[in-house]
Amino acid sequence: MLTPGDPARLEAVIGVTAPVLQSGMGGVAGPELVAAVSNAGGLGILAALNLRPDAVRSAISKVRQLTERPFGVNIWLHDDVRTPPDVMEHSDLVRSVQSVLNELRPRFDLPATLEAPRPMPDLVDAALEVMIEERIPVFSAGLGIPEPELVDRFHEAGTRVVTMVATEADATSAVAQGSDVVIAQGLEAGGHRSHGRKLPAAEAVGTGTFTLIPQVVEAIDDRVPVVAAGGIVDGRGLAAATMLGAAGVLMGTRFVATTESQASQLWKDRLISGRGTTVLTDGFTGQWARVLRSEFTSHWAEHGGMPLPGLLQAAARADLQRAAVAADDDQMQPLYAGAGFDLLHDLPGAGDVVNSVVEEARQLLGR
Repeated sequence: MLTPGDPARLEAVIGVTAPVLQSGMGGVAGPELVAAVSNAGGLGILAALNLRPDAVRSAISKVRQLTERPFGVNIWLHDDVRTPPDVMEHSDLVRSVQSVLNELRPRFDLPATLEAPRPMPDLVDAALEVMIEERIPVFSAGLGIPEPELVDRFHEAGTRVVTMVATEADATSAVAQGSDVVIAQGLEAGGHRSHGRKLPAAEAVGTGTFTLIPQVVEAIDDRVPVVAAGGIVDGRGLAAATMLGAAGVLMGTRFVATTESQASQLWKDRLISGRGTTVLTDGFTGQWARVLRSEFTSHWAEHGGMPLPGLLQAAARADLQRAAVAADDDQMQPLYAGAGFDLLHDLPGAGDVVNSVVEEARQLLGR
């Protein structure tokens, strides 16, 4: 029989006084957001994907100027991202993808192209070296499980390792390979599905958050704390996750819609408008992600096929992305959102989010 999770376990492992973690989202989780969450007692997590080593080091330094509390740094360990694919090996796929994108380029008077995108820079391992050198408090792994050798190096630097998974099997593997905390990501989660390799659509959808939590809690047999993620935006979600055995929650969408978030005002406004629905797509980055349904997602679902691997898909549509951002066009850029986005109605400070989530959960749980 499951017993309620104990938030004190998170404090013992990663030093938080509030059982709330903020997702390390690219384009959103800069030093200001990270520090605001950590200063409120939660764990702010810096996004390091696609950052060059000097930029990772600079961002870590900035966080340390803004908070003395524990914080984390996140990066993907996906097979096709950690070792970028050779674009020249996918010439036929490039033409197929660009042909679909060419149908959308007239929207912004962009020229048609069948050219291959620029090769993606090899940045992940260099960023990991910076994190180890900087002895960050917490390493947050997404879209892949850190190998034991990497976990050992972080532990030797005094760094705790938090790994996000989307299946019971991956949770068991993460613990076996040394992770200190497991984040169980349900299908309602906004942004990218946390798998270390590209899966077929049917497998990528995954299991609902409040089904996955007890599965993971029982599978790892209380060896490390479990954190719940996916569709959670308030204290009700924290209270429910706690009753299912989680020691805390990780939230992404709720923190996108805060004053310290680096997300565009367009993105924030769409989240709190309550308009639309979410859909899973691989058309934006090549990896499965939950976003607000748009003309792009519908077009890709109808006309697109297999996307380019790694992040080459994002590189292929970089011109569309730039044009959409410049035009404040919400139909041609990815607006990542969890299934609970329509419960958001305001743009508070991130610290206020942490405090309100914890207080609401305490009241509901009678603690």
